[in-house]
Amino acid sequence: MRIATWNVNSVNARIETVLRWFEEAKPDVACLQEIKCVDEKFPTEAFERLGYNVAVHGQKTYNGVALLSKAPLEDIRRGLPGDDGDDHARYIEAVVSGPEPVRVGCIYLPNGNPVASEKFAYKLGWMARLHAHARSLLALEERFILLGDYNVIPEPRDAEFPANWERDALFQPESRAAFRALKNLGLTEAYLQADGAPGAYTFWDYQAGAWQRNNGIRIDHALLSPQAADVLAGVAIHRDVRSWDKPSDHVPVVVELGL
Repeated sequence: MRIATWNVNSVNARIETVLRWFEEAKPDVACLQEIKCVDEKFPTEAFERLGYNVAVHGQKTYNGVALLSKAPLEDIRRGLPGDDGDDHARYIEAVVSGPEPVRVGCIYLPNGNPVASEKFAYKLGWMARLHAHARSLLALEERFILLGDYNVIPEPRDAEFPANWERDALFQPESRAAFRALKNLGLTEAYLQADGAPGAYTFWDYQAGAWQRNNGIRIDHALLSPQAADVLAGVAIHRDVRSWDKPSDHVPVVVELGL
């Protein structure tokens, strides 16, 4: 089973690029972030024609996440538990049904900039809620994966020029500590387990020739429960997609489970 994550940076603005990748890569499950549309504006029919079941948690102009699966989706949850007043569409979760079911959580974690603002406090609060939810999922002792745009640079090795990010919310000690705390619950970071080579970036800014100079960062991650980590078969970062026409500033990351 191949499970992908991709921050598409507006699904409708980049629909031809997105569909091209789906037709070529053929993921079994895909988590999309920053779709930037309400549910009814999501191009559901285009994905259904490719054989996908679709679940969307959208928001006008900003945020928005979607789950697409060739197998039926069950037990769909829209929104991260822990704050009923949070109206940001940043989390969707479902069980991919079948003989070997997998629970998949699609994450668009807050950016948090500027650091000296309520946005950074919101980021850390959101991460605390994610920590609590992950702990509750672990108690179920089932196969699950939490993947998406975490907006966290875990270590200096995950940036081409770490010093450029020292004042950014993505690289603050608090953000990195919260990410480590998630892993310390007993979750496995898929890329580090399957590969771990430095320079494996998933985001390049549109400005200042970042892509051409490989001035990238790794902020799209997949964390696996022990039951999912036991069947981890590989991770692939589809770096070439960043060179396509009308690309997102992120590229797809595909986690393969031996199911």
